[in-house]
Amino acid sequence: MNKVFIVEDDDVIAKMIEKHLSSWQMEARIVEDFHNVAQEALDYHPDIILMDLKLPACNGFFWCNEIRKTSNVPIVFLSSADDNMNIVMAMNMGADDFMSKPFDLQVLTAKIQAILRRSSGHVEVSHILKCGEVQLNLDDTTATVLGEKLELTKNEFLILKTLMEAPGKVISREIIMERLWGDEEFVDDNTLTVNVTRIRKKIENLGLSNFIVTKRGMGYIVGEEGTNK
Repeated sequence: MNKVFIVEDDDVIAKMIEKHLSSWQMEARIVEDFHNVAQEALDYHPDIILMDLKLPACNGFFWCNEIRKTSNVPIVFLSSADDNMNIVMAMNMGADDFMSKPFDLQVLTAKIQAILRRSSGHVEVSHILKCGEVQLNLDDTTATVLGEKLELTKNEFLILKTLMEAPGKVISREIIMERLWGDEEFVDDNTLTVNVTRIRKKIENLGLSNFIVTKRGMGYIVGEEGTNK
């Protein structure tokens, strides 16, 4: 499991990244002491560091320079200060990439995976989303429920992927429909209900009930405790 060290003073952003990366089977830790970032990072031995630019005490440039004195661990800067000068300075300090805020978590994940592949040829990045007793294989669009393989249609896979990328969070029907059908105007709202019902039935047939929970008037959620039959 790859280890990611998050140096971000916005607690909401830091925890959002931590939760998202954990759904991709990565271990993530958020910095605790902004006066001792370099030592904390080195003690953790991360595979990659996500570094905010504007931080309490010293900025990201300072800590990047300190870390580079003893480690070549990949560093990705995250900042809303995305002018060319800051980007160039970050690269000159030894950063591997620079992402502007706000950023898409899927793009961030893709960048992390690409950097890990480049930095170590033997590193294997997980392509499985896991939530409770359900695992979703992103390579062959299948799922595993209680250890048994489950074949999915394209739409079933996309629905599960959308929900499992944010476990414990209610995802609205509108977001799911946009993910599946984009700007198509004449998709019957009942089509989503039919797809979700079919997924539920498939999962229940393998012995797991209540994996996808409907929140009336809100949407759907996974990540609550399913029930083994």
